[in-house]
Amino acid sequence: MARDLSYQLTFGTYEDALRMVGATGEPRTAATPVSGARIQLFAAMVHDANRSYWDAEFARAKWGGLLAPPGLLMGWLIPPPWQPDGRPPAASLVLRVPLPGTTFINAANDVEFPEPIVEGDVLTVVEELVSVSPEKRTRLGVGHFVETLETYRRQDGTVVARCRNTLFRFTPDGAT
Repeated sequence: MARDLSYQLTFGTYEDALRMVGATGEPRTAATPVSGARIQLFAAMVHDANRSYWDAEFARAKWGGLLAPPGLLMGWLIPPPWQPDGRPPAASLVLRVPLPGTTFINAANDVEFPEPIVEGDVLTVVEELVSVSPEKRTRLGVGHFVETLETYRRQDGTVVARCRNTLFRFTPDGAT
């Protein structure tokens, strides 16, 4: 039986959204540890011969295990679109920000890695709503910039990454 796997946006006013600034989502923990197989598959797909992704002995001596490529950060915690128990994937905090606007686009992304992420790490992320801009008009349409901060920790509580993400939530010009 097919299910609708689309995510639902929450609608409201700019003032509603401002009241949410500072809110955090529930911690989400990856279902599986960072794996060498996924590291190497990603590196193979992008043709990256970085020794830290391929040479287990070298990587163990330098990092403590095969190093996870930075481009895989969000991939470790993306929930599968289907699970045997029927549980729907958890919606991102940014989808729950009550604003006008029927769609969104990623506008900016800045990631910091204070510690390496390596094979065997189990990551947990907490998303925080940092800011919502007043209404802006762009070539895409009228909307609001929404900034979130995702803090990633490994199983021992150490922060391994911080990702600032800015989305533009808007209604496309010409849409009713």
